[in-house]
Amino acid sequence: MSEKKLIIPRKLSGFMELPPSKQAVLDNMIEKIKNVYQSSGFMPLDTPVLELSEILLAKSGGDIDKEVYNFKKGDTDICMRYDLTVPLARYVAMNSEQISFPFKRYQIGKVYRGERAQKGRFREFIQCDADIVGLNDLSLVADAECLMLVSKVFNALDIDILIHISNRNILFGICEAIGKKEVAEDILRNLDKLSKIGQENVLQELYNLSLNENEAKSLIKLTKTNGNFADVLSKIKPLSNNETYQKGIGELEQLYSYLKAYNLDEKKYILDLSIIRGQNYYTGTIFEAIMPSHPEFGTVCGGGRYNNLAGYYTVKKMPGVGLSIGLTRLFSLLDQNNLLPAFKETNLDLQIIPLGETIEECLTLQAYFSTKINCEVNYENRSFKAKMKEANKRQIPFILVVGENEVQSKTYALKDMLSGEQLQLTKEEILSKLINNK
Repeated sequence: MSEKKLIIPRKLSGFMELPPSKQAVLDNMIEKIKNVYQSSGFMPLDTPVLELSEILLAKSGGDIDKEVYNFKKGDTDICMRYDLTVPLARYVAMNSEQISFPFKRYQIGKVYRGERAQKGRFREFIQCDADIVGLNDLSLVADAECLMLVSKVFNALDIDILIHISNRNILFGICEAIGKKEVAEDILRNLDKLSKIGQENVLQELYNLSLNENEAKSLIKLTKTNGNFADVLSKIKPLSNNETYQKGIGELEQLYSYLKAYNLDEKKYILDLSIIRGQNYYTGTIFEAIMPSHPEFGTVCGGGRYNNLAGYYTVKKMPGVGLSIGLTRLFSLLDQNNLLPAFKETNLDLQIIPLGETIEECLTLQAYFSTKINCEVNYENRSFKAKMKEANKRQIPFILVVGENEVQSKTYALKDMLSGEQLQLTKEEILSKLINNK
């Protein structure tokens, strides 16, 4: 009889899997983000991971279409969501009669992109989104509110960021002004690659789109413009009288006035025309946040205004603005660079170790302590020495030893694993001490 061949355990590349101690840190970050969203009036929403392909791909285009996980089940063509914004648009279109506008929602969930797995890029990753959706109209105050939300979230995470802000109407307007409106999306897509493929390669791509040398170089020069919001705005305002361009200027001026009213520190954001954002559903304000101490991390949060997103699903006009944090990537970068907050191997405050036939007493004590602290009983059939060694390895702060004498006297040996101190206390005294120690 042949032996069963074991399958070597392995996982797909591009999918993050954490040990429990680090997962606890990630969960804590999620909780902080969630608290900021909720305290700012955003309500939770959860949409399905799977969507009909005609819904999800209605307005994606470009490289995104190539990355979408797509399959058929019977006659149904299905995609796995690649972001949380398109499902939001589908949701508000379906439920517009029941929604109160402006609709402020947040969603924290996994999304999927079938791109080549590499350092800092994943095929499955957590996005933490917050969006404001209006009906017929949505004030630019909403854009400023989202930028304030970005600042609040990263303050809560104790991560210093700089927000780079732009408006897609600026570069679109210039494309219109030089007679290249039909290929404006392609032009912006190539300009967005400046930092990745370099100026010479982008120039060649622009020449391929029939731009002459002056047009191409002027666009690249404008795209590279960044700095203090007011200074850059003053510098670029007179560059074109194109209507779309001046619309972008007007929106940036209005946004700037709201950010000042919000008292957002002007050292925390700049005007940067190189911010383009790849998704073509953005129509106005766009922004990306970076960590000045680690610019090599790239974007840690991005978002913007999308006035026409729901237009594929409803005749109602539903403008929106939102932000997205790619938390899996951010967490991975922080982990690789030893920037994560300290984490413990356990969330326990106390472990109870039985000696002899005292397991029932230990379970009774666990039930008593667990109303106020995190507690467990080590009921494994192992030696006392082995149990203490394991407790130390797991960084459990206190151990309660329960033997026959303790059961009779109702006082128990509580050991502080850090100091080594051991006290004989009643269960009430133990609980009081551990609560005060938290």
